Amino acid sequence: MIRCLFLFSLLILSTSAQKTSSQTWQTLNGDEPVVIARGGFSGLFPESSQFAHQIALSTSLSNVILYCNLQLTKDSVGICQTDIRLDNSTNIAAVFPKSQKTYTINGENVQGWFALDYTSDQLFNNVTLTQSIYSRPSLFDGTLPLSTVDDAIGIKPPGFWLNVQYDAFYAANKLSVSSYIQKTTRFMGISYISSPEIGFLKNMNKIINKAKTKLIFRFLDADAVEPTTKQPYSSILKDLSSIKSIASGILVPKEYIWPLSKDQYLLTPSSVVADAHKQGLEVYASGFANDMPGSYNYSYDPTAEYLQFVDNSDFSVDGVLTDFPPTASEAIACLAHNKNATRPSKGKILVISHNGASGVYPGSTDLAYQQAVDDGADIIDCSVQMSKDGVAFCLNSADLLGSSNAMTSFMSRSTMVSEIQPKSGIFSFDLTWSEIQTLTPQLTSPLPNSGLARNPANKNQGKFITLSDFLDFAKAKAVSGILIDIENAAYLASKKGLSIIDAVTAALSNATFDKQATQQVMIQSDDTSVLSKFKNVPGYKRVLSIKEIIGDVPKQTVEEIKKFADAVNLPRSSIVTTNGGFTTTFTTVVDELHAANISAYVSVLRNEYVAIAFDFFSDPVVELATYVGRLGIDGVVTDYPKTADAYLRSPCSDLNAKVAYSILPAEAGALLGLAEPEVLPPAEAPGPPLTVDDVVDPPLPQVSSSNGSTADPAAGPVKAPPRSSGRANAANMGLHLLGILLISLLSAGY
Repeated sequence: MIRCLFLFSLLILSTSAQKTSSQTWQTLNGDEPVVIARGGFSGLFPESSQFAHQIALSTSLSNVILYCNLQLTKDSVGICQTDIRLDNSTNIAAVFPKSQKTYTINGENVQGWFALDYTSDQLFNNVTLTQSIYSRPSLFDGTLPLSTVDDAIGIKPPGFWLNVQYDAFYAANKLSVSSYIQKTTRFMGISYISSPEIGFLKNMNKIINKAKTKLIFRFLDADAVEPTTKQPYSSILKDLSSIKSIASGILVPKEYIWPLSKDQYLLTPSSVVADAHKQGLEVYASGFANDMPGSYNYSYDPTAEYLQFVDNSDFSVDGVLTDFPPTASEAIACLAHNKNATRPSKGKILVISHNGASGVYPGSTDLAYQQAVDDGADIIDCSVQMSKDGVAFCLNSADLLGSSNAMTSFMSRSTMVSEIQPKSGIFSFDLTWSEIQTLTPQLTSPLPNSGLARNPANKNQGKFITLSDFLDFAKAKAVSGILIDIENAAYLASKKGLSIIDAVTAALSNATFDKQATQQVMIQSDDTSVLSKFKNVPGYKRVLSIKEIIGDVPKQTVEEIKKFADAVNLPRSSIVTTNGGFTTTFTTVVDELHAANISAYVSVLRNEYVAIAFDFFSDPVVELATYVGRLGIDGVVTDYPKTADAYLRSPCSDLNAKVAYSILPAEAGALLGLAEPEVLPPAEAPGPPLTVDDVVDPPLPQVSSSNGSTADPAAGPVKAPPRSSGRANAANMGLHLLGILLISLLSAGY
């Protein structure tokens, strides 16, 4: 019952805001491109399951088309499954372990379990669906039955597309797809029928009512051979006039339209769309999925890929076949035709860069900052580090290993500084600025085990810049503001004789940022004593960085924060808790801060699907919509400012706007609520509350001289003070390495 209510609520929420689009498109007929849901929402649920179909309808554009790959059972019942081998998407191999067979299909021997060897009763009474792609959730495996064509059509989708991949194979085994379709279309509506077999489409021309059903020729890989003509599909593509005689459109792999180089970058688009449109053929592109990244040009933003096909200056495809229909819907309804839109000023959400556009160029380089400005960042950030000779510059970490080739040149400088991190590193304060300038920046992924490299063409591009150069750049580009992040001030003062506070203060003053109100200046630190040093500059906004995962901020702690900061920067897991890749709860942390008029920022948002909870549909835009529209966050800190800016410029970022489609925020725990109780992951303890002791830090030490003594001899030697007590103390060298590692992992986010 709960699962049914959830599905129903999704349907009500999504359809209530839908109206007709008035945009003009470069499709064949000038209509909006259609979204075709392959097996429903198969990117999240087992393909063609009840959940996949229902949630595709409830979260997509109102004219979404359900796509079914037809397979026939022994008794000629049509079921929906992409792979002719059922063992790739069901538990049939476990149910009938000795029934594996081998068939010759299109000239190749294929081994597996096939629908034509079983009656419909055998399949429906014994076999359940599984997720066929391992990166997708397996939570619903073994709980959902196969769907028939009748089941899919019976839920009355706006359109239904039947793809017949293996007509010749079934005919050779004495099963007639044509007879099945003729019987089905007599009672039910099929909007589209596609096939990669010319002979089948010719036969369909004699059977179907073309006024109600469109025939589509499906192109397979260019080198594959079409069964009827024995020609490769690449040859047939050169004679589209012959296709026009048997079909009203073509379905092609997306690479036919936008080919990729061997390095996975976009090449010049082909003329396929223009050529087909000249023949009066509609063009549908296939192969879209949020968790199967296409080109590095898209920076792991799946909406950018759709826009490349529907909103470029030369053409638009007539539809997209996708495993993630909500993402295709938002690209078409919310983000297309929106390049020149401006962000609303009322209730403005800040887009804050994270080391510049560090998903596109090496972080904290001149090119990363320029890209962040080009991509619409409101606030560009500089995490300040110090060189041995006192030069302040921008870099994500004092350890140069993760962001440069320091190991190749300065391996002998590797040291262990447990006050900063629980592993050895080559630290900026042990190298002069001239030495640091010899280093080559490196673009690395914060998700090293994902296999998702970031923009290899830019891997070593750009140069590191001083804080002064960063400030000059920010003034020249007239960005809305800057964020200066200060860490390790106590260690630098007491152990290295470097005053990062003085360096930042002088640089800001020299650039006159302390004497103007045009550009916002934010000073961020995890150390309240650092923030206290800037309280006398009224134009500066102070931001407390809380890296630990928390679940609550009691009123007493909020009051203490307010003494030091105007805003708090929180990790995602302190706002949205997850378990096994699924959201579980939304904490009250943002509301508690807002109640005291303290702004709340979330960090760090990333486009890579492995960094995004399943409830956000592996879609960075849905994650943004949740933080902005549902949780009321005031700013997002992101490696990819372009994605955040595009969402906030779209009309769909206003949940009260009357638009063609609503990007619905996720509801915590919604997907887990659809699963059977026995397969749920074990519950995890909530994050601890943030205490006053976690917030307040001891005063900063005096700056020591180069021989280790303080600048004031009477004061005696000063050790670096501990970080604030509680969880923050894990950075101290007094704790075991294991504890430090655990805190680091928790602070990393999902």
